[in-house]
Amino acid sequence: MKTEEKTLVRIFFENKIRRSDGNAFEDLFTQVMNYAEPEFEQIKPWGNIGDRKNDGFIRSKGIFYQVFAPEDISKSYPDAIVKLEKDFAGLVSQWNPVKEFYFVVNDKYKGVNADANQTIANIVKDNSLIKGKILTAKDLERIVFELPDDQILKIVSYLPNLEQITNLNFSVLTQVVGYIMKLPVNPISGRIKFPDWDEKIIFNNISKETKQHLDTASFSLGALNEFLANENFLAEELQKKLIGLYEELKPSYNGDSLFWEIVNKCMPKNEQAFLTPILAVMAKYFESCDIFEEPLKE
Repeated sequence: MKTEEKTLVRIFFENKIRRSDGNAFEDLFTQVMNYAEPEFEQIKPWGNIGDRKNDGFIRSKGIFYQVFAPEDISKSYPDAIVKLEKDFAGLVSQWNPVKEFYFVVNDKYKGVNADANQTIANIVKDNSLIKGKILTAKDLERIVFELPDDQILKIVSYLPNLEQITNLNFSVLTQVVGYIMKLPVNPISGRIKFPDWDEKIIFNNISKETKQHLDTASFSLGALNEFLANENFLAEELQKKLIGLYEELKPSYNGDSLFWEIVNKCMPKNEQAFLTPILAVMAKYFESCDIFEEPLKE
């Protein structure tokens, strides 16, 4: 992958981490480990015996993993420490030998609590383990970007191809607009302003890689406006949906991450064909300052 492509893929992976709680994060972790460690075995809960405190392991090396993915890690550290101690005790009572133990936490790039780190350090020492630590989103990202490009792309699902952003296909655009209009977000009325495009890009921490996609999509604004003019109030209703989606995601994302998470939410399927109309819609409401912030005036 080229540097600019890897920049976008890293953003897509970070966003995937942020939206993955519970089983979704465990499935993501398993997918990564299946690529990174050929001998990795996933353990799924079975009947009344569960997973025996083992979410996955490398049998030949005695390496075991337990996954914890709460919705908000900052509110869950007491639970994390209790689960860490309880799961390890259950693990060693049913699996042998345990040489290394990793507690995989979806911290969503917020970092882990010092008490949790100390707890696993005590477990390693008290049980004479070779290694053990808490694996966070940052650790998982490092593992992912050591993989071959084709495996990385399978994990993040797709990579936008700037060269394939072509003229608007009204049939595909109809699907995209219909999908956006059905999104379960609260519509919010907008206010039309037209700040300087490049100043707004900089003010909202949009990278040059993302800007290239937005710039290219802006060439389709004439065709998009023509399409929207064919139905009364469609542009206004679409505007309200985009603003509602932006406001919903803004507390958890920013800059490029926010931009591409909006794109992700608007995608009926992870296919390149849907990208052109979605980026055109993004460009329209970015230009009029309905989504992303207006640069401050001095």
